[in-house]
Amino acid sequence: MTDLEILARIVQCEAGGEGEQGMKAVACVVMNRVHVDYGEYGRLATIREVIYQTGQFDCARETIRGKYNAQNIYNMSVEDIHYDIAEWAIAGNRLTNLGFALWYFNPFSPSCRPNFPSNVGEFMVRIGNHCFYNPTDAYADT
Repeated sequence: MTDLEILARIVQCEAGGEGEQGMKAVACVVMNRVHVDYGEYGRLATIREVIYQTGQFDCARETIRGKYNAQNIYNMSVEDIHYDIAEWAIAGNRLTNLGFALWYFNPFSPSCRPNFPSNVGEFMVRIGNHCFYNPTDAYADT
């Protein structure tokens, strides 16, 4: 799989039900991780490395806690919109209200917690069911 296809598949798997803005936001998080030059993600250089980093995206895992994960990128039916969003993000486009988010989280509740994961990310914006978090100064030490 090419980086374009991997990104299109993660967009569909992680945010396929979140509308265009939600899918673009997920693509932005991946690309923000590719481009950040410090902290944990600063040691990664490609879309493939970001998506397949251990423990980051459930959709990139075929098993979770020893059980088959049917919702993984290999089982996705990727459509043109997913490729279009992946190409949009790879070209350098970003959602302006997202900041430089490196994480997102579905809290399965109406509110977003102020920090995620721990004190390295602070809440920026909610898009659909997902809360997005920008790095704090503490992220640099990861």
